Amino acid sequence: MKSSSAIVALLAIAAEAASHGHDHGHHHVHRSVEVEAPVAKRGGSCQFPSGEGLIAVTPSELNGGWAMSPNQECKPGGYCPYACPAGQVSMQWDPEATSYTYPLSMTDGEQNGGLYCDEDGKIQKPFPDRPYCQDGTGVVSAKNKCKEQVAFCQTVLPGNEAMLIPTLVEELVTLAVPDLSYWCETAAHFYINPPGYTTETACVWGTSENPYGNWSPYVAGANTDGEGNTFVKIGWNPIYLEPTTPFRDVVPDFGVEIECEGDGCNGLPCKIDPAVNGVNEMTGANTDGAGGASFCVVTVPKGGNANIVVFQQQQQQQQQQQQYLDQQHHPHD
Repeated sequence: MKSSSAIVALLAIAAEAASHGHDHGHHHVHRSVEVEAPVAKRGGSCQFPSGEGLIAVTPSELNGGWAMSPNQECKPGGYCPYACPAGQVSMQWDPEATSYTYPLSMTDGEQNGGLYCDEDGKIQKPFPDRPYCQDGTGVVSAKNKCKEQVAFCQTVLPGNEAMLIPTLVEELVTLAVPDLSYWCETAAHFYINPPGYTTETACVWGTSENPYGNWSPYVAGANTDGEGNTFVKIGWNPIYLEPTTPFRDVVPDFGVEIECEGDGCNGLPCKIDPAVNGVNEMTGANTDGAGGASFCVVTVPKGGNANIVVFQQQQQQQQQQQQYLDQQHHPHD
């Protein structure tokens, strides 16, 4: 039986991509970072806590490494989110941010994530007894079957919900899947970029000139409920389908699917195969979410594991072509 709260948390991410207007100006690592954030003044106030195992996001820009838009500064009196290593989730946020209301921005004060920069420019941990990051449930991995690297870009939540947290997938990487201890029991949300792009290129709010970043064709999400069931979603990115997107009718040359290790998963098949699916089409039971974008959800039982697999269309076509040639050479087999 699916937990209704977990399903709501996961399906909320289906609407999340569509919530982003176009005005955003603003390997396995399994350890917890438990050192207090230093009170650093080097280079100015609200210094990003480098050297603590966190992932610096565009450190040479105004955000200075914080998981904020490149031209968005971490300022005294505000909360500044940060990126955790692959497979880990952030455990610091505003203690007063106790609910998720869609849509909101950081300026509303209800999505204040990360560390607090006090009026003196010193960094404070909202929850001193918690680590910066802790391992997610470890149930879902990203698996790359393409010849080139694939960038998974996670949205910052709580935060500005831009897809700034990088995960580079060369072969297999554990994704950050939260359980109920995560902020407001929300799910993790990822943008899946075309093969070949680096996280530095893809995990930045871009423009409709390129089909990567927030205009990437596919999105994914996952969370684990209190009973140990994990809900994994893949789907089309609502922004990719918008009327103003110049490539909205272009079928990507790569696909994505959910595969489970062992039996017991519910919801398979759940796949987008460009060899057989057109834009906004899927293989398997699917639903239309925000912006009319199709998505499907697979339930992974407690103790199970699943992969979000990215594959190249050319590989599928070559297999189909070979099957066709074999049939031509052996018509009576």
